[in-house]
Amino acid sequence: MANMEVSDIVTHGAALMQPGETKSTRPIRRIAVGIATSGRPAILHQTLELLARQSRPADEILVCPAKPADIGAETSVAFPSLRVVRSEPGLPAQRNAILAASDADVLAFFDDDFFAHPGYLAEVEALFHTHPDIVMATGTVIADGILGPGLSPADGHRLLAAATAPAAERIDDVHNGYGCNMSVRMAPVREASLVFDETLPLYGWLEDLDFSRRLAPSGRIVRSTRLLGVHLGNKSGRSSGVRLGYSQVANPLYMVRKGTLARGRAFRQIGRNLAANIVRTLKPEPWVDRRGRLVGNLKGVADALSGQIDPRRILKL
Repeated sequence: MANMEVSDIVTHGAALMQPGETKSTRPIRRIAVGIATSGRPAILHQTLELLARQSRPADEILVCPAKPADIGAETSVAFPSLRVVRSEPGLPAQRNAILAASDADVLAFFDDDFFAHPGYLAEVEALFHTHPDIVMATGTVIADGILGPGLSPADGHRLLAAATAPAAERIDDVHNGYGCNMSVRMAPVREASLVFDETLPLYGWLEDLDFSRRLAPSGRIVRSTRLLGVHLGNKSGRSSGVRLGYSQVANPLYMVRKGTLARGRAFRQIGRNLAANIVRTLKPEPWVDRRGRLVGNLKGVADALSGQIDPRRILKL
């Protein structure tokens, strides 16, 4: 795991085991939010503003920036309870720094451009308290800008204002959590010494799926219709097209070898991405580097055929 430095982290006595209490019966006392951020200080500020309006406030908010400039000075002043965690750049490494720093019972990982509904954390608390067999919960994304050019913060605020959680909650078992909003019960994470795999560097393509499948033996992974939010899908701070294209091939194959992704699922995913990049290179979307992704895909395929495939090779591309 990458070297980490934790600053301004406090230990809270309320999180310690009480007499007669076991990890399996321990109630949900503390909920934390962890945000790994890169290159979006203005959007991060708005994300934190929304977190400050939660009907059930977070007991701690841990933000891990890829570099110091990713958190503006005005943000530190506006949110004095914010805890800043330091690590090497890269989504898995940054999330691992947050895992190591938190003493919460439930840790909600949010992307820095995920706008949470005001009742989100209250619903997380109720869900994990009512269902002790749930170890991970992901929410219902009202709108996801990752599927297009991205949503503006104004779009996010408008969509949130119009959203209402359904009166009757539906909880569906799912294969994995969605990394933009993914809450985990920390007791089984600590028991199994689980961390995000830093062999999936930088943007960490599929790191959420890999972590989910390693946590799955401990309990249920679910999606709730009452955990609402908007993912802006902002395009700044992301990996180059070539690097992402290589990861689209290398990361699934690596996960097949380690046993967190079925071979058929991996090949279908690689095939879909390769086909999309081939077809759309002819008329690419302005917000996607299709040519770069295709070049990365082809480099990945060539390395796979020669036996040199490794997710970390993107660091040299």
